[in-house]
Amino acid sequence: MKRAALYMRVSTLDQHPETQLYDLRQMASQRGYEIVQEYTDRISGAKSRRQGLDQMMVDARRGRFDVVLVWASDRIARSVKHFLDVLDELNRLNIEYVSFRENIDTGGPLGRAIVVIIGAIAELERNLIVERVRAGMRRARLEGRHIGRRPLDLDRAAIVQDRKHGQSLGQIARTHSASRATIHRIIQAEMPANQAVSKGC
Repeated sequence: MKRAALYMRVSTLDQHPETQLYDLRQMASQRGYEIVQEYTDRISGAKSRRQGLDQMMVDARRGRFDVVLVWASDRIARSVKHFLDVLDELNRLNIEYVSFRENIDTGGPLGRAIVVIIGAIAELERNLIVERVRAGMRRARLEGRHIGRRPLDLDRAAIVQDRKHGQSLGQIARTHSASRATIHRIIQAEMPANQAVSKGC
């Protein structure tokens, strides 16, 4: 017997999830599923953080159930991308997804084909995002704009002098607004090995 999780969402406090719950419980009974958990969110689908959905995904990663039943796909996701992400993760966890209204069932051959298509779309979207980032970086380089953190403009001679005068790495780091590791690297590079003192001093 497959263990099933039911997920319901209603948009406002004035709505009730009972209609969704009745249909999903009936579907689970018809398919011989054992309902092990029911998750409900009373929140707009546009909200990125949802307690019920978040907890369901946590339990999915813990292997608490084998199939997720939802009344409609727009109940589970705030956007097409979010829906693809949820479905992609459920697929990787070998958890079936069943939608009552759209009659989507990833446990059957057509449903598995849909998952393959959805996975391909999700991968395409990820690749497009990577390509957009790379194109932006190329454009920035062509325009002469710096990418990433700007290198620190430190007075290396002054750092070495401070060290020779007996200041600790921490004191020098504070004076020059740099990290202890950066100060240590400069001292190791600029001072003879017999004069460079250990990093911890």
